[in-house]
Amino acid sequence: MTVSKTIRVGIIGSGGIARAHAAAYKTMDHVEIAAVADVVPGKAQQFIDRDELKDAQPFEDHRELLALDLDGVSICTPNKAHHRTAVDALEAGKHVLLEKPMSVTLDEAIDMVQTSKRTGSMLSIGFQPRYDPNMDIVRNIVQSGRLGSVYYVETGGGRRRGMPGGTFISKELAGAGAMADIGCYSLDMALNALGYPKPLTVSAYTSNLFGTNPRYHREAERFDVEDFGVALVRLEGGIALNFKISWAMHMDTLGATMFLGSEGGLKVTPAGVGPWSGVWDGKVGSITLFHDLLGHHTESPIPVKEHSINLFHEKVRDFVAAIREGRGAPIPGEQILYNQAIIDGVLRSSELKREVEIALP
Repeated sequence: MTVSKTIRVGIIGSGGIARAHAAAYKTMDHVEIAAVADVVPGKAQQFIDRDELKDAQPFEDHRELLALDLDGVSICTPNKAHHRTAVDALEAGKHVLLEKPMSVTLDEAIDMVQTSKRTGSMLSIGFQPRYDPNMDIVRNIVQSGRLGSVYYVETGGGRRRGMPGGTFISKELAGAGAMADIGCYSLDMALNALGYPKPLTVSAYTSNLFGTNPRYHREAERFDVEDFGVALVRLEGGIALNFKISWAMHMDTLGATMFLGSEGGLKVTPAGVGPWSGVWDGKVGSITLFHDLLGHHTESPIPVKEHSINLFHEKVRDFVAAIREGRGAPIPGEQILYNQAIIDGVLRSSELKREVEIALP
């Protein structure tokens, strides 16, 4: 009987999201968490002790971790450190599972993708909602041609109240707010269904009226990112994308995701209830196909697949499988580069108060 090679991984950053990565790795046979790095003295060791990673080595400098014999790394640092850490890891010959958002700026994202191509090291981005089987249903319908020529897409979501704190609300550490935190999920859902067309221009507006108000946020004095944004994005192929996102608002929803085509339309709602629901970091609630049948306006509900898949664990599991099988990145940086380009365009357009073009190599 063939014994599988043990895949050795490191975790860079030891916050809450790193614990989710560690929990996923620990469920897998022939996977060893060999090291943890965090710039805060003592924090990596605390992580190792708390999560009972008895064979893992602690480091304060991620470059020392990368000097070990590792197959891959999970990068779970604040957004600001994504670029440098990922490039260092790729240069060191390690495959990379990078938490979302991909980067702070578009130039950083481009550099990461180019480094991955040059070194041959895999760069996969952490968008676990892709592993909901209902996302495949949505993509298959859109890709099948059943909608005809798709000309308009509306995506995004809003929480009535759902603003995080800590590193998420600092422009210096996060680069962006709601756009980077949950907006990137909405963009991936729509762009992946479309086949990731290239974005061309963005005209956007953002605000932070809730985050900077002490009535709504306990860290209002240090809140300097956006908590709301809306944008019209022109995509290759004559498609208009209406993108909207909110961490907080006086409304129950910003509406469903919809795809309008010449032969049909598709409406997709997120699952979940309560003030933190209404965005695409969870599961699909309903899928409805709108079309004409025998001259009649017809609505066809598409059965939603009920499942108990741990989407986060599946993301990490697929990364390990890709390393083991020598295949490409499950969610390649080359795709998410377009996602990051839109977020970058939204922030630039909002600041300049005009439409901006997206320039990609």
